[in-house]
Amino acid sequence: MRKMAVLLAGLGLTSKAAVEDEKHVDVLLIGGGVMSATLGTYLQELEPNWRISMVERLDAVAEESSNGWNNAGTGHSALMELNYTPENADGSIDIKKAVEINEAFQISRRFWAHQVERGVLRDPRSFITSVPHISFVWGDDNVSFLKRRYAALQNCTLFRGMEYSEDAEQIKQWVPLVMEGREQGQKVAATRIPIGTDVNFGEVTRQLVTSLKKNPNFSLKNRHEVRKVHRNSDGSWNVTVADLNNDGKQDTIRAKYVFIGAGGAALTLLQESAIPEMKNYAGFPVGGEFLVSENPEVVKRHLAKVYGKASVGAPPMSVPHLDARTLDGKPVLLFGPFATFSTKFLKQGSLWDMFGSITPSNLMPMMRVGMDNFDLVKYLVGQVLLSPDDRHKALCEYFPDARKEDWRLVKAGQRVQIIEKDAKKGGVLKLGTEVVTSQDGTISALLGASPGASTAAPIMLDLMSKVFKEQMASSDWQSKLKAIIPFYGQKLNGNVAATEKELADTSRILQLDYAPMTSANDENSEQAAEVVGK
Repeated sequence: MRKMAVLLAGLGLTSKAAVEDEKHVDVLLIGGGVMSATLGTYLQELEPNWRISMVERLDAVAEESSNGWNNAGTGHSALMELNYTPENADGSIDIKKAVEINEAFQISRRFWAHQVERGVLRDPRSFITSVPHISFVWGDDNVSFLKRRYAALQNCTLFRGMEYSEDAEQIKQWVPLVMEGREQGQKVAATRIPIGTDVNFGEVTRQLVTSLKKNPNFSLKNRHEVRKVHRNSDGSWNVTVADLNNDGKQDTIRAKYVFIGAGGAALTLLQESAIPEMKNYAGFPVGGEFLVSENPEVVKRHLAKVYGKASVGAPPMSVPHLDARTLDGKPVLLFGPFATFSTKFLKQGSLWDMFGSITPSNLMPMMRVGMDNFDLVKYLVGQVLLSPDDRHKALCEYFPDARKEDWRLVKAGQRVQIIEKDAKKGGVLKLGTEVVTSQDGTISALLGASPGASTAAPIMLDLMSKVFKEQMASSDWQSKLKAIIPFYGQKLNGNVAATEKELADTSRILQLDYAPMTSANDENSEQAAEVVGK
């Protein structure tokens, strides 16, 4: 039947059997973003005969959070993001989260490198480029924090090669626009690491999906909106989708497994499934805006991503940064983000999204979080009230000589922060991403925001370990996964030689700048360089 369907499709024809075949799938991916594309790519390599279908509400994939203009494009590896290294009450710096995120990003790098070698991803420079990652602060307290952060990271294999400076002239060499016009004598500090990246996750998504479509066992349905999700008696799922190209005509897809990777809409779709696990969650939407400069004379003088410290109460995706980006094939500078508030869960969503997600089980957790996070509410109110002059003033803190006429305001993506029911507090705001699965693993969803797309590859490995337990334990899948991620199941941090070899290999394949890193605390630098040379 399937061979006949493929033959007919090649002739531009569709049989009734082929249509019915598309309605019964092994895996249904809801949402055409980087998460669904990554999971689909894994599964197509692990089980090429599985029938996989992807449904996307918009005209094309990667039009919401994965779109290059809707996110910061940062290869989130905690090299510069200060919110991943919070200060403890005793003044020490907690680096656990930073190490976890950097380990996760190495998996993403290797996943992309593997797809380049397979020909799934094309020219690496079309989606990833080398950009130094820099943390920049001013003022006595912030300088003290950054110095302690730098010291704490020196014993970590993954952060070797990081430089620290309080010398204004040195920092000016790293990022001239940040220092020119700055008040003389202002106390400043910066860390710099050259192996950072800028990633166009929209391009990654489009290329992964283009490759998925080459397999006759995969189908993509754009402009198809999920209306109902219903569990069958045999554990499979009936998902009702409306064809927006055909006056909303509804059809049903029967799937053994369903993954909801629909960004902010994942919460309401998870609620539609009525699984008990969905009762633990609510969502709080936060949007963003960026100032963008495309003036070549400005853009060419800032070749780095510079992150500062977040304002009190700011959510993780609102850390101020001045970024060198490559979007739509040309270099640009972005500054922001400035938080916005809307009750929409998606940029192209409905103002009723948040209200529609409120249930008797999550109302109290939402109210509790509102009371416990007054700083966040105050921050958002302040951001919404910002004037153009206020935004320009914020820009000038990082680019003192910035001219208003070189910048325009663009609306970025919409994110939904997780609110989880908590026995002690009633509800807590979760600042991260979280995989939610039904007890039997047949339906799963990804909730949350940062670091998001940067860690799509490890997040989907985590999801598969919960959903496909038997397959993940099989020798077949294990060998295939280790072909994709050679260090699968191992940690790089603590192993200098392994870290250097991995960074060198992926840099070569992805055409990224790289040289063996050294550290003042590293006695194995020569050994590592020797391994890389091999």
